[in-house]
Amino acid sequence: METLREQYEKEVVPALMKKFNYSSVMQVPKLEKIVINIGLGETKDNPKALDNAMNDLSLITGQRPVVTKAKKSIAAFKLREGAKIGCKVTLRSGKMYDFAYKLFNVALPRVRDFRGVPNNSFDGRGNYSMGVKEQLIFPEIEYDKVDKLRGMDIIFVTTAKTDEEAKELLTLLGMPFRV
Repeated sequence: METLREQYEKEVVPALMKKFNYSSVMQVPKLEKIVINIGLGETKDNPKALDNAMNDLSLITGQRPVVTKAKKSIAAFKLREGAKIGCKVTLRSGKMYDFAYKLFNVALPRVRDFRGVPNNSFDGRGNYSMGVKEQLIFPEIEYDKVDKLRGMDIIFVTTAKTDEEAKELLTLLGMPFRV
């Protein structure tokens, strides 16, 4: 079985070169990184929630998460500057392709009533972001050990210049877009 990286080099690069008429292989867009973020609102009431979220994220990605802190105080949210409000992981190279493969072929098909990911979540510069409502769709998470369902944001950062190039790249890698 070939990995997603090998599939990129064998199938995706030639297909993109043909479709967009690139003169050099270096012009072909590629996946640069994947950022997974979990935002927590309840860390003030439940400090253990951050540890549980970090544990879940490290199980899913195979990499230790970084704690994110509030940049400024917001009184309406009872938030102070420097308060711990979540965690994130940035995946690159091998772990990035492994996570993308697992997301496309294992996790997303486990979502109930899944019809594909939305087409309109591109940012205009070739990056795609999506949200997942619960961490249970990943096979590493055991249902009995989950204290609370947490969603996460997943951002695919590409070197593509336009959304059309990025969508074609992600489609060829196996992203299940809605039809």
